[in-house]
Amino acid sequence: MTPEQYDAWYNTPRGRWIGETEYRLLIELLRPSPNARMLDVGCGSGWFTRRLVRDGYRVTGIDFDAAMIAYARAHRAAVEDYLVADAAALPFVSRAFDCCVSVTALCFVREEARALAEMMRVARGRVALGLLNRRSVLYLQKGRGGGKGAYRGARWHRAAEARALLRAAGARGIEMRSAVLLASGGTVARTLEGLLSVCAPWGGFLAVAAAVPAAAHDR
Repeated sequence: MTPEQYDAWYNTPRGRWIGETEYRLLIELLRPSPNARMLDVGCGSGWFTRRLVRDGYRVTGIDFDAAMIAYARAHRAAVEDYLVADAAALPFVSRAFDCCVSVTALCFVREEARALAEMMRVARGRVALGLLNRRSVLYLQKGRGGGKGAYRGARWHRAAEARALLRAAGARGIEMRSAVLLASGGTVARTLEGLLSVCAPWGGFLAVAAAVPAAAHDR
């Protein structure tokens, strides 16, 4: 998928609803202070980065794909920074950011534990991950057999696996929610989202957040 195609999908009615639903959930769990300095790991075309900027956060986006970064730089929302970088070896000093967020990017990173450790190293406060939920309708539709389309090659997590990933990194106060029960984005999907998303663990989007332990900064 090209950067243009990726970004264009988020600007369709369905894509915008899914993006906004995921964004609000991550912000709810991340609880950043106003004007927080944030790092978006695996930012892709910059859709979520720009969304953070529009809410007043100071954001840097990184991605391994140079074409995605070039697109993101050309479509800045304001003065956010974009860098080509490896999630498993972030080019920042420890505690450089207030918070770190990664939206369905670690699902494609081979060294996900190392990437998470790096996020925790460069964050002072909290880290939030958006993952693909293996116990979801979306997995049944798009994830089986190696995945289809944009989901090809993605890693899908169960809730217990996501918790174990953060626990192994020493995260404190792990919180988890899911969203996007049905990815169609239609009337039924939006109605179910409003009624069940608070308690149902079967949304295609699994959001998990936690506080960074002091030890993470010494790695």
